[in-house]
Amino acid sequence: MRTGSEPTTARSALRMRLWLTLWGLAWAIFGTAAFALAGRPGWAAACGVLWLVVTVDLAMILRHRRQGPHYQPGRDIPPYRPPEHRHP
Repeated sequence: MRTGSEPTTARSALRMRLWLTLWGLAWAIFGTAAFALAGRPGWAAACGVLWLVVTVDLAMILRHRRQGPHYQPGRDIPPYRPPEHRHP
């Protein structure tokens, strides 16, 4: 049953986002180092900016995971409030 509040109460797959972020972090670090050593400062800067964005995303994911059920309810808790009145 849909309540209309799904966009504000949707849950994300934080475990999958964590692993994808760690994978992206490893490649951003590698890319920054490789392009810097290869003498490509523009590409190294682009990878450095990506490194920064991925690090901020990682911090947000870890923060949300630490909040536990407050942010990410378990499977036994529905992601929405059931409607109070049923319409026939």
